[in-house]
Amino acid sequence: MCTVCGCGTATLEGDKAHGDKHGHSHSHAHGDHDHSHAHDHDHHHHDHDHDHDHGHGHSHDHDHDHHHHDHDHAHGAGGEALDYGAGLAGVHVPGLSQERIVQIERDILSKNRSYAEENRGYFARKGVLALNFVSSPGSGKTSLLVRAINDLKDKHAIAVVEGDQQTSNDAERIRATGAKAIQVNTGKGCHLDAHMVGHALETLDIADNSLLFVENVGNLVCPAAFDLGEAHKVVLLSTTEGEDKPSKYPDMFAAADLMLLNKSDLLPHLDFDTDACIAHALRVNPNLQTLIVSAKTGEGLAAFYAWVEARSDLARRKAEARKAG
Repeated sequence: MCTVCGCGTATLEGDKAHGDKHGHSHSHAHGDHDHSHAHDHDHHHHDHDHDHDHGHGHSHDHDHDHHHHDHDHAHGAGGEALDYGAGLAGVHVPGLSQERIVQIERDILSKNRSYAEENRGYFARKGVLALNFVSSPGSGKTSLLVRAINDLKDKHAIAVVEGDQQTSNDAERIRATGAKAIQVNTGKGCHLDAHMVGHALETLDIADNSLLFVENVGNLVCPAAFDLGEAHKVVLLSTTEGEDKPSKYPDMFAAADLMLLNKSDLLPHLDFDTDACIAHALRVNPNLQTLIVSAKTGEGLAAFYAWVEARSDLARRKAEARKAG
């Protein structure tokens, strides 16, 4: 997880102000989405002084014990592997103790959770089903969303938040379907966070009882830890990737409720064991639902749409019950 990478300096499409130092104060009220961010946005540049706790420019008068601390936990059997995720924090950052990393991570995620709860409340009031699509780059998220939107748009109002480090290419592909879409560029950031999504909601002004698809930045690590307020994480894995990906990147598959194994149309041309892949995923998350699909041919998508319909109907009924009292 990117505990101290400094990611999160996002720019909303057409709004450069959100890409600078985030020192502004703003209280947005769009409809019933109470996203009143009267704060200094310090979660976007979280604790950047933590690399230099000695309080100077860069004098390096410390003893650099971070080059040899806790190395006993990093060695695998026979010394053939170094495991830098075996410590308390699950990650190694030169110059920071495991305890300090854990504290920074807790601070960041605590702030993110508060924004996620605002987003979740907004979705609940409006009966919106929000799905967070996560995967490595090139898995086919955008192609799958384009097909899904075209197949579902006659029954549902659909809006999309597109996350990428740069360009608006994917948002343009989504808008070509007729769906609302806004691009969120994260710069060096490797994931969307709940605050970014909150800003995007202000611009999208999504309809009641609609579907919101969030296409996260292509990354199988950091998005796993950041709740956006979504109802479900949907992880895409393509047949052109390794079948052991769920074991290599367990946090993402553990956080997801549904895995779509995409590009099934390529299976005749690949040495890919679908049963082994699903077994890897279920070892990580025994409750994970799995579907084999193809964004190109449409294989398996009817089952995915039924999954979406059931959860959309539930979100609508809950919102109606809430309004009724």
